[in-house]
Amino acid sequence: MNRKNALAAGVAAALALGSVTMVATQSTAAPRPPAAAGSSVAQPGAGFKAMTADARDEAIRTAGRNAAATARELGLGPDERLVAKDVLIDADGARHVRYDRTYRGLPVIGGDLVVHLAEDGTITGSDLAHQGAIRIAGTTPKLTAADASAKAVKHAKHVKKAKAGSKDSTLVVYAVGKIPVLAYRSTVTGEGDTGPTSREAVIVDATSGAALDQYELHQSVTGTGNGVTVGQVSIETTQTSSGYTLTDAAHGGTIIYDSYNSSQSNPKQNARAFSKTTNSWGNGTSSSRESAAVDASYGLAKTWDYYKNSFNRSGIRNNGSGAPAYVHVDTGLLNAFYDDDCFCMFFGDGSSQNSNTPVTTLDVAAHEMSHGVTAATANLTYSGESGGLNEATSDIFGTMVEFYANNTGDPGDYYIGEKLNMSGGYMRRMDNPAADGNSLSCWTSSAGSVDVHYSSGIGNHFFYLAAEGTGTKTIGGRSHTGTTCNNDTFSGIGKDKAAAVWYRALSTYMTSTTNYAGARTATLQAAADLYGANSQERYLVSKAWAAVSVGTALPDPGTGTPTPSPSTPTPSPTTPPSGNALTNGSFEQGTSGWTQSDSIITNSSLQAARDGSWYAWMMGYGADAVESLSQSNIAVPSTGTPKLTFWLKVSTQESGSTAYDTLKVNVNGTTLATYSNANASSGYVQKTVDLSAHKGQTVKLEFAGTEDTYLSTIFLLDGITIG
Repeated sequence: MNRKNALAAGVAAALALGSVTMVATQSTAAPRPPAAAGSSVAQPGAGFKAMTADARDEAIRTAGRNAAATARELGLGPDERLVAKDVLIDADGARHVRYDRTYRGLPVIGGDLVVHLAEDGTITGSDLAHQGAIRIAGTTPKLTAADASAKAVKHAKHVKKAKAGSKDSTLVVYAVGKIPVLAYRSTVTGEGDTGPTSREAVIVDATSGAALDQYELHQSVTGTGNGVTVGQVSIETTQTSSGYTLTDAAHGGTIIYDSYNSSQSNPKQNARAFSKTTNSWGNGTSSSRESAAVDASYGLAKTWDYYKNSFNRSGIRNNGSGAPAYVHVDTGLLNAFYDDDCFCMFFGDGSSQNSNTPVTTLDVAAHEMSHGVTAATANLTYSGESGGLNEATSDIFGTMVEFYANNTGDPGDYYIGEKLNMSGGYMRRMDNPAADGNSLSCWTSSAGSVDVHYSSGIGNHFFYLAAEGTGTKTIGGRSHTGTTCNNDTFSGIGKDKAAAVWYRALSTYMTSTTNYAGARTATLQAAADLYGANSQERYLVSKAWAAVSVGTALPDPGTGTPTPSPSTPTPSPTTPPSGNALTNGSFEQGTSGWTQSDSIITNSSLQAARDGSWYAWMMGYGADAVESLSQSNIAVPSTGTPKLTFWLKVSTQESGSTAYDTLKVNVNGTTLATYSNANASSGYVQKTVDLSAHKGQTVKLEFAGTEDTYLSTIFLLDGITIG
């Protein structure tokens, strides 16, 4: 697709106002065949072949030989080159090749892409950080390298007393966002978190000198740790001029701090980062303050790796940034918690109730970090049934990380906090939540009034049954009992598949107010996405929900008949709607819920949202182009006069009242409203579209943009609702 090149002057001015931020792109990868119900492969994220170093090197060399043909097939420009970086091969022979991009020999920041190929080498899809060909006015910068270095020193945020010479600035193309620009990548040095020679990368516009991006540069070092609960492990640390710190540059720069028993109300008050002259940490007991820090560092790193390797998620917010963690918070604190306001985690030292064992066990660390993932996706409200789902999500992924880590000192099981020396032997059980005397194993109409740590039992119980099925098992050396609320018996789909279903439901379909009935709908849709609408996986997910008194089981796709009614039927808590309410109409959850043809949903500072930080930026190329932003399976209210309401801002280089560039509102393929360059406005204007013709229907909503060859028009959308 042609890039926006008719707005060069406007872009340069806009860049002076702030930085450009990476936004998610729409994958064109073809759907993979669903995994068989008997398979242990979870979709997505698993199923890669193991490769030797030689085999991987040869695969990368092959990708390099095919790079020119691949670039042509993707429609990249004649000045662009692809450089093979990595190759992953599926069990069925399909390949996923990761490339970096150059433009006229210059590195392209934000130009990386992944090409998906069938076993025979046919391209089946691609994921591009920047869609389409790179086009910039030229590669001759207005600023010299020395000028850029001087600008970078002024813009540096992460180091003090910054300095950089002309040799520290490299000319690049910065393609993060919709409009590529010529830029310099400068490395400045100064005093920072990693010592007096801390380094920071600063990207500046090669014409205006405006800051486009900046981030710290860390050196990763592997140290040895001896934790209270994880034992002897390797941990990532950072070397400084005077020694080492517990800064994990390999996992987003996660830093472990000693809170020095600062109160819960101000846990950072006395905090200092762990540092020492040697790279060996802790002694395996609480007598060393480093031991709990080892537990936390190890647990958070394993959690990061689990999300990355299972779901391609890069950290809590999927932006590559690690959240700081504070150990030794308060005195006698038998608790740990995540705070999204400060994007950080806190861990207490335990109390007499658990023999003063620090609350930094592997599943607890993963539990807290997963609260951050929930906040960054569905953002489930921490009360009522949604609060129970919030807690259940953290228990689910805390458990999955424990299995993933495969630590012999803490083998995977479905007990939560079993290494905390609690009097009952654990904090919660997923196989039999009610065994603790407080948690709910089955849904009831009063579940929303129960403490969220106890109502989480419903979600925990569902997950265990979906993963493992019914019956008695020994897992991780502990007894597990898969009992149900309806006396049903069935097999599970496996923990990896169950986790993939839950993660997709959380990140794609759940919202802040989702209850257990809504979670059932979300997971059934996720299972259909991953394994097929008539798959055994989807059927068994429905069986697991029915087994905790949420809804009824679907008909068995193998026989086409419903499963037998339980001996004591339990009513469905709600009747799931035929569609869903429009989700994420404010775009503050990024691309969640939406399908986009290009990098449309963004928080780029080149334009402004009406509310919050995120909005949809459609068109503005100044060339022939089409774009689409849509959401499916939306339930239009069946009463009253339903309406679509949204805020629209139109900016254009066109003149007059002739419609050259348009934005159409389509519902189920029918155009209900059209806006154009003739609707240009200085700010956002609220628009309303009557949906009475679709009352009570399930619809697909689409915003479809079209731009002609000359001059540009930008359509900005925000605050979309149906009611």
